[in-house]
Amino acid sequence: MVINPNALGLDLPPGTLRVQPSLWYADEPATPDTWAHLLRAREATGMQPVLLTETQYLHTGLVADPDDHDAATTLAGLWDELAEEDSGGAPEPFSAAWPGLAPASRAATGSGPDDAAARLAAELTGADDLLKGARGALVPARRSADIPAVLGWGGAREHTEPVRLSAVLRSWEDRFGIRVVGLGPDVLTVSVAAPPRTPADALAVAAEHHAFCPDGVRDGYDTLRAYADEEVLDRPDWTFWWD
Repeated sequence: MVINPNALGLDLPPGTLRVQPSLWYADEPATPDTWAHLLRAREATGMQPVLLTETQYLHTGLVADPDDHDAATTLAGLWDELAEEDSGGAPEPFSAAWPGLAPASRAATGSGPDDAAARLAAELTGADDLLKGARGALVPARRSADIPAVLGWGGAREHTEPVRLSAVLRSWEDRFGIRVVGLGPDVLTVSVAAPPRTPADALAVAAEHHAFCPDGVRDGYDTLRAYADEEVLDRPDWTFWWD
């Protein structure tokens, strides 16, 4: 049974407990201080905070357990599928063979994953972009990375299932301190407490991004190296979208 945060007397904005899939969802758009309230609710309920736009494609048939999937195997499979679909093969400087997982990074002193997520959430609530008008939500997930799988989030469209996204996100949570902060109908934004600090490491992560969300890499960048330099290296947030 999912706990109703409103029944615990928590300092939350008005909201509603929804079912199939289960989540608590605020009635009004988030404000810069919403995330702090959600974090306190996480401590009381075990539910994970996230900002959700009003339009979502959530499917109970896509709800699954990420424990059944491995990040390295998932990314290798997605990489191979893309190589078969793309007549040009793998993006330079990589070959058709999956290059493997990038090395982990260290977070800056005094800046943990929750701090990075709070900063990004505050920025998103004031931005006029793809997540405009997003509302605070609490999801009964064991960890932030599991949110897409628990919601049956269909934002990746035909590319892959949400449980495979969550398997990769779990690995990024462990290696780079990510938190899932925002979800739109086809947009996923994560905070990154420990982004890659060298061009070589950023390029290795960019290869993972290409497998995870090729549309976000291809749209606007001629090379994977250019994407890595602009969107991965020292970046405190990563945003993915699927056409």
